Amino acid sequence: MERDNLENDVFHMLDNMPAGKAKNVKGTAARLLKQLYRQKWQLIAAFVCILFGSAFTLAAPLIIGQAINLIYEGIISGRPFEVNVGTLGNIMLTLLTLYLFSAVFSYLQEFTLAGVAQKLTLSLREKVSEKLTRLPLRYYDQHKKGDILSRATNDLDKVASTLEDGLLQFFSATVSIVGSFALMLAISPRLTSIALATVSVSMAAATWIARKTQRYYAENQKALGEMNGTIEEAFTGHQVIKAFNMEQAAIRNVEALNQALYQAGRKAQFITYAVDPAIRLCNQIGYILIAVQGALLVTQGRISIGNIQAFFQYVNQASEPLTQLAHIVNSMQGAIAAAERVFVFLDEEEEAPDPPNPREISLPQGNVSFEHVRFGYQDGAALMNDINFRVKAGDKIAIVGPTGAGKTTLINLLMRFYELQDGKITIDGINITEMSRSRLRSLLGMVLQDTWLFGGTIEENIAYSRENATSQEVIQAAKAARADHFIRTLPAGYQTSLDDEAANISQGQRQLLTIARALLADPAILILDEATSSVDTRTELEIQKAMATLMKGRTSFIIAHRLSTVRDADHILVMKSGTIIEQGTHTELMKQNSFYADLYNSQFASTAV
Repeated sequence: MERDNLENDVFHMLDNMPAGKAKNVKGTAARLLKQLYRQKWQLIAAFVCILFGSAFTLAAPLIIGQAINLIYEGIISGRPFEVNVGTLGNIMLTLLTLYLFSAVFSYLQEFTLAGVAQKLTLSLREKVSEKLTRLPLRYYDQHKKGDILSRATNDLDKVASTLEDGLLQFFSATVSIVGSFALMLAISPRLTSIALATVSVSMAAATWIARKTQRYYAENQKALGEMNGTIEEAFTGHQVIKAFNMEQAAIRNVEALNQALYQAGRKAQFITYAVDPAIRLCNQIGYILIAVQGALLVTQGRISIGNIQAFFQYVNQASEPLTQLAHIVNSMQGAIAAAERVFVFLDEEEEAPDPPNPREISLPQGNVSFEHVRFGYQDGAALMNDINFRVKAGDKIAIVGPTGAGKTTLINLLMRFYELQDGKITIDGINITEMSRSRLRSLLGMVLQDTWLFGGTIEENIAYSRENATSQEVIQAAKAARADHFIRTLPAGYQTSLDDEAANISQGQRQLLTIARALLADPAILILDEATSSVDTRTELEIQKAMATLMKGRTSFIIAHRLSTVRDADHILVMKSGTIIEQGTHTELMKQNSFYADLYNSQFASTAV
């Protein structure tokens, strides 16, 4: 299908927009939290499990401290000390019970939060899937398929993986830090002040690093989207690349994008992993200061050895989660950058909603009218101005003109792929904007130059146009399309599986299958967009016979470059620069000896030469 020049300019402009950092970190984070809040009861249950699990873990150092004090007192008393049930047995049993319950609650919290993260991702994937069906054709014209795919896969996977690990670590780390400092404060306020000073320095370092990380993660996700788009283009256009010996150029392009992705990823990961050693360095300095001060307090008899041991464990239980917390915060920058790309996609302008009480055409005839239609891809630039014509039911209408004249755009307006800026289009007297899109498009059948068949059987591909079609109806449609014979010569007949690009059948055979599909739909209005331009003459004759059957009794719009194929049309619309400049029958237009006549004669002159 042709693309108008203005559309090409828009596409080129959007392709070359520079990458940037996430523009709305707070807003994106708030939207993620709003999504999470929908599972508030699961989050509350997980948080309760974290509280109990952390409580059991935090109690262990105090119990171990009691054991150490008991041993120490036995040693300094001068009496023989024996480890038995009476001395340490109850303490060991208590510790075993604490660790057992801690493990149970740890499993419960991990299981619950993993479910929360996966449900959130599922919800976002469903929204992305639904959004894809509601976006106007304009969006797909202006964005690379690979970038759209990257938002629906890589970006969502980034959000899922970060949340799945990050939620658990964030909650558990927060509880561990708060609980550890509370117990440390109960043991020794002086030692706790040293630990707090260490933590403050660590947090300042982590905050500074986090500011750097967010921009690098945004660049990384942008580079990943560009890389996916280029790879998708290379795969779909591999024949053209090979035909023009552009393999090395394609490789260089991918290598350049791959290098950009590597640099963006390296910077993001370097900054992220710089958090851990920076915080550990601060913690080690804190350990030294606490050890020196703690030794002085023990010698002064102001704190027991068991409590010093417990204090060090609490310092460790606070510092390790703090390291995790800083790492999580930095990793979340990547998730936020990815989530923002997803939310930007979800916020894209959708097609105008269907009317609340759509009108129906109970017995469609196929009368079509364009009345003062005005359209442009941008509000300030009109491509079509004051387009007017009427089509009677059952007429065969040809649309001709040079490349970029707006022929396909005219059909897209009839299909309501784009919205008019002014005027109206009616079918059987009803404005198409007063109908639901699904009902409107059920009246129309399309056979395009670029055939589209999906991975599945031939029967499934033909039946795609009508839900619950029987096998007999599929066979009848194939016979009418003159496709039944070649289908039966295939190894599995109608159950022959096609690959994604239907490479196991010829171009002409693919076209016959799309005609059979359109026949099965039994539309009132038929659209043929250069349906025979890419096949040989012999196959073209077969396809034209099938199309003659298809067009019988239906209003038909035929987009054609070869004017010899439309001489018998009831009406010919001649387009140039988005405007209908001439219209009439072939004989009438030839008598005018104007643009159409020149176009027609030039084709036959070039053929004669």
